[in-house]
Amino acid sequence: MKQSSKCAIGGIVSALSLVLMISVAVVPFLTYALPAVAGVLIVFIVVEIDKKWAFGVFSAVAILAFLLVPDKEVAMMYIAFFGYYPIIKAILESKLPVVLDWIVKVLIFNLTMVAAYLVLIYLMGISVDEITEYGIIAVPMLLGAGTVAFIAYDIALTRIISLYLIKWRKYFKRYFK
Repeated sequence: MKQSSKCAIGGIVSALSLVLMISVAVVPFLTYALPAVAGVLIVFIVVEIDKKWAFGVFSAVAILAFLLVPDKEVAMMYIAFFGYYPIIKAILESKLPVVLDWIVKVLIFNLTMVAAYLVLIYLMGISVDEITEYGIIAVPMLLGAGTVAFIAYDIALTRIISLYLIKWRKYFKRYFK
């Protein structure tokens, strides 16, 4: 693939990712879904170019999201997990057995979510209403629900990648050479 095509794909993915995350200002109940969908776009970079380019696109979107996205929780979810997860997923699934792969992915998810919320609460001063309303019991409940949602996200991401490789990749190759 030509360097110009790589730059074009990276720019398109970056722009679409930012538009998705900025649109949470219009549709505020998609605080977690939009960064997750923006992260799915990184898959195209991982599959068509390589992981280094994908990390570069993630870095550019992360910086711009932190500066431009009005809802900092959305930017934090992208930066802390959803933006780089497709890259990590590709690395883990190619190197680890299935059971160990799932254990590592769930650990990474839980650790990054806890770290992201600690940053939001203590460094950025954003309050988490569920914790103040329900007390400390809300933390394991939210992590449990988040883990179930993460497993569904991972399975859906695997199916999207398969669908892309089987059906859509030939159309993509036509336009980007």
